[in-house]
Amino acid sequence: MRRIDYLDDPNAPALNSIVPAASAMVTNDRGDILLQRRADNGLWAPPGGTIELGESISETAVREVKEETGLDVEITELVGVYTNPRHIVAYSNGEVRQQFNICFSTRLLGGRVVSSDESTEVRFIPAQALNTLSIHQSTRLRIAHYMERRITPYIG
Repeated sequence: MRRIDYLDDPNAPALNSIVPAASAMVTNDRGDILLQRRADNGLWAPPGGTIELGESISETAVREVKEETGLDVEITELVGVYTNPRHIVAYSNGEVRQQFNICFSTRLLGGRVVSSDESTEVRFIPAQALNTLSIHQSTRLRIAHYMERRITPYIG
């Protein structure tokens, strides 16, 4: 399924859904950030996805990291809650979502980096190389907040 992200776009389609999702900031011992090139839109993003019935949002983040990257992590902190109603995600099946993402920082426990059917590439990216990648503006905001090591989580 393909997706298109809109931000502050008056031509974006009308919303018809909101689904809680989690994303996770995972780093290696050098501080490089784990990102995947998404198969649905070609953009780079941290691992993450929607909550499933019967799980907590932190369990969602841990599960999504494992499914999408092969790595095991534990949640360490809340980076922020991102619910910008002007960030609209349109899917090829007709669903049009308002952004609702809870982003966590994590500690890497183990595993081996692999890609899934949701990504075309997964790798650790040095901070100085982030500006060379195609990353959506809302994802850049989450990465920036993580790298700032904010004292309090972002709520917005």
